[in-house]
Amino acid sequence: MTLGVTPSQADLFRSTTAFCEPRIGEDSIYGLLHRQCHRLFPDEMFADLFTDVGRRSVPPMIVAVVMVLQRFEGCSDREAVDRFAFDARWKYAAGGLDFDYPGFVHTVLVDMRARLAASDAPDRIFDAVLQVAKAAGLVGRKRVLDSTPLYDAVATMDTVTLIRSAIRGLLKACDAQLGARVRDVLARDDDYVGAGKPACDWDDQVARAVLVDELARDGMAALAVLEGRTVSEPVAAAGQLLATVLGQDLEQDADGVFAIARRVAKDRVISTVDPQARHGHKTAARSFDGYKGHLGLDPDSEIITATGVTPGNTGDAAAAQDLIADLLDTDDHDAGDHGDADEPGVYGDNAYGTGPIHDLLEAAGIDDKCKTQSPSNTGGLFAKDEFEVDLDADTVTCPAGQVSPIRRGKGGAGTARFGAACAECPLREQCTTSAKGRTIKVGAYERQLTDARGRQQDPGWVADYRATRPKVERKIGHLMRRKHGGRRARVRGTTKVAADFSLLAAAVNLVRLSVLAVTFTTGQGWAATA
Repeated sequence: MTLGVTPSQADLFRSTTAFCEPRIGEDSIYGLLHRQCHRLFPDEMFADLFTDVGRRSVPPMIVAVVMVLQRFEGCSDREAVDRFAFDARWKYAAGGLDFDYPGFVHTVLVDMRARLAASDAPDRIFDAVLQVAKAAGLVGRKRVLDSTPLYDAVATMDTVTLIRSAIRGLLKACDAQLGARVRDVLARDDDYVGAGKPACDWDDQVARAVLVDELARDGMAALAVLEGRTVSEPVAAAGQLLATVLGQDLEQDADGVFAIARRVAKDRVISTVDPQARHGHKTAARSFDGYKGHLGLDPDSEIITATGVTPGNTGDAAAAQDLIADLLDTDDHDAGDHGDADEPGVYGDNAYGTGPIHDLLEAAGIDDKCKTQSPSNTGGLFAKDEFEVDLDADTVTCPAGQVSPIRRGKGGAGTARFGAACAECPLREQCTTSAKGRTIKVGAYERQLTDARGRQQDPGWVADYRATRPKVERKIGHLMRRKHGGRRARVRGTTKVAADFSLLAAAVNLVRLSVLAVTFTTGQGWAATA
């Protein structure tokens, strides 16, 4: 398929421009796209996605505008192409196309996403919008970090459904000959064709136990057929998934009977339809199934500077380095970036206030405004911060004045044990309930954490944090305002969800650019006039 070209001249009497211009505000996303879509997303920007021979594609600039508006309005693919066909604002946003400009089928959007995903620059739409913000001087050197749950687009499966679905997936991946070999070893009276749970008297505990054991044995037998064979990549992946779901949820008793384990496996797969989704917790009382969307925000302009997506059980701090990569890269200073003279700074809640993050920011010379959790005092006993930790002497002094050395192990972490000193201590009841006495664990990043807790006691630090960090919460509200394609993922798999989240961020950034009245002037370039 070759590169299509957007028409450069509209019919004066059929163009949507004259109709929409007096009705659509200049500070709307439709008005901004109408004026700047050819500069934002020129057809040539997508030339590498197409070949030199073949039929003409739908002009990529038009498709890019539709993709952005689709994420902005929370539409499905079919709804998006319908909007383009019948909503004059969408054709107006695509440069003022004619009312009768032909539409296209929804699979064009599917194809464009696939082409972008396979390219060297899958997030080029987000990057193009961000470059405009930088050129307009809207991106400084401060970042606020946060994450938000993205609910997966599939149903969470129980153990029985997981195992049976994994067996079905393996059978589908096998060719006819290998599939026949696998079916020969399956002992259950089940063709493993239809989806869903197998037939069972679910009120009968014995019947349920027998079902679990039979499914486990069928799964083990199927894996045994693959052992030692050279198989295709899809078969290997299906076999790996089957092995994972069998190992994570089952245990075998002394009689060799398989049963559901009374535990939750770490990094547990929750669906064979979307094996990368995970069970996560935003807070101790709020759980979800799916992914986490991470973002970095410039707090002054409220432009999203970076996005990322991880499985739902990933800690927020794990994505932090990618979100501030531009601050860590000393060579990445755009000429139009007004923040070159500013001191770089990173703001984050307790999830980002970890030792490694503090150490990273300190080494990079970045102002550290990540909040750090204070030590807890379980049961009203003395908390860790009531002990004096002397890292120079490598000792810990307890509230009663007893001193214990820090015994360090691999990785630099250590423990101070007070043991015998606690036996006759008058403060024992306020300190520990352990017969072995109180112990204090000292981490490898103890100094960084201690310094961070000290900084956040400063009233100026607190005032700056409280004035800055909440801005990211408002931006998350903008991203998640629609359930479909916002809070609820529209696609499956980390890669696709990440691409969708990046596109959503691009749409929200365009809305912000339109509010800030960003314009382009020949000879002067991009500038914010509001």
